[in-house]
Amino acid sequence: MNSRPPAPIIARKVGVAPSTCLERTRLLRERGVIRGYHADIAPSALNRGVQAPASVQVCPLSRTVIDAFKAFAAGLPEVTAVFMMAGSDDFVIHVSAQDNDRLHAFLVDKLSQRKEIVGFRTSIIFQHLAKHDPAPLPGA
Repeated sequence: MNSRPPAPIIARKVGVAPSTCLERTRLLRERGVIRGYHADIAPSALNRGVQAPASVQVCPLSRTVIDAFKAFAAGLPEVTAVFMMAGSDDFVIHVSAQDNDRLHAFLVDKLSQRKEIVGFRTSIIFQHLAKHDPAPLPGA
């Protein structure tokens, strides 16, 4: 991503000169601490009023099947994130749809049609609170 918050705004918030802020954020980007910037867009503004995580189990567990499912899921317009998991679920995909009927159609028409999927379960998200400024955890 090329766009970034203006240095004067950040500098004012943290109490440093804009030139200092610009240099520090440049160094953080170079070190990979800052990976990018994003806009926090309301899902409803994108006609995605229903959000749901879907836990998915695939079989057989092979690199070919895992890679194929990741590519398939990532390519679906309703999927906003794909997480490969340890434990009883192989994947959790974050799905968004216009309404419950469209979510149901996505599950029945797209997920249930995949022969490598041996099971899935879905929960609807009522509210989502995200922390966009997490503090570092204490080191070991």
